[in-house]
Amino acid sequence: MWRGLYTAATGMATEMKRTDVIANNLANAATTGYKKDLAIHREFENLLIKRVYDHDNDGMVGMDMKVFNRLGNLNTSAEDITQFKGFKVDAQERPTIGKLGLGDYIDEIAVDYSQGALQSTGNAFDLAIGGNGFFAVQTPDGVRYTRNGAFFKNSTGLLQDISGNNLLDVTGNPITIPANTADDKISINGAGEIMVHENGIPRQIARIQVVQFADRHAIQKQGDSLFYAVTDNQGNVAQPQPATGEVLQGMLEKSNTEIVQEMVELIHNHRLYEANSKAVTTQDTMLDAAVNQLGRIGS
Repeated sequence: MWRGLYTAATGMATEMKRTDVIANNLANAATTGYKKDLAIHREFENLLIKRVYDHDNDGMVGMDMKVFNRLGNLNTSAEDITQFKGFKVDAQERPTIGKLGLGDYIDEIAVDYSQGALQSTGNAFDLAIGGNGFFAVQTPDGVRYTRNGAFFKNSTGLLQDISGNNLLDVTGNPITIPANTADDKISINGAGEIMVHENGIPRQIARIQVVQFADRHAIQKQGDSLFYAVTDNQGNVAQPQPATGEVLQGMLEKSNTEIVQEMVELIHNHRLYEANSKAVTTQDTMLDAAVNQLGRIGS
């Protein structure tokens, strides 16, 4: 009974964590460039159950015969146990009953990097990435990566995100738009090249740094739509590589959270939590009966 109580409790803890993940996804359903999280659960290793009252060459296995007779039928022999309905077990091996599940736990909070829907804005410095890739921005904590392409030109001509982080070019330097350049004179192609059109002649002033990582575990969420490169056990920081995605000017990528799907998952998790809660209540009732009723009878 104790094991059943703990197993149901692990299920409740798992569903609580999964509910937190879903709630965060719903809260960011309108966040530009947001990538939803997925709670990946893993089952604890199952316990192999075997019968313990069967006999071997030396007598009872797992229980003294006197204890067995006190708990069971005094007229029941060990032979009767192993020959029930014609079944007979080898004297050297106890029969396997099956595997007992011990609950599960959240093994990983994974990020779903699938493409979000693209929304046209018409703003010259609103950028989206079609396919794989991240924009590189300079933050107080170092270089970070984002899919949120809502950039703007500040008073000094620097391209920044809504948090004031500078958008970086392929050389790792901030991108500055020349003074007195109208927004309609700026064009950005799929390779991230920023062109200024003067007298009908395009002139490249910078190329946006757009990168990707070979391993999805190489980056982790920091918050505010930012990702950071992970450091391995040897102290090496994951290195980005040129992205295969295409830069799209005048567009923004919406969150890839599907509200209806998340609500369905939330309802499903609530039902699983209730089922585990009822299992805990049942186990508690059985323990109460064992302690307060069977214990009193035995005494």
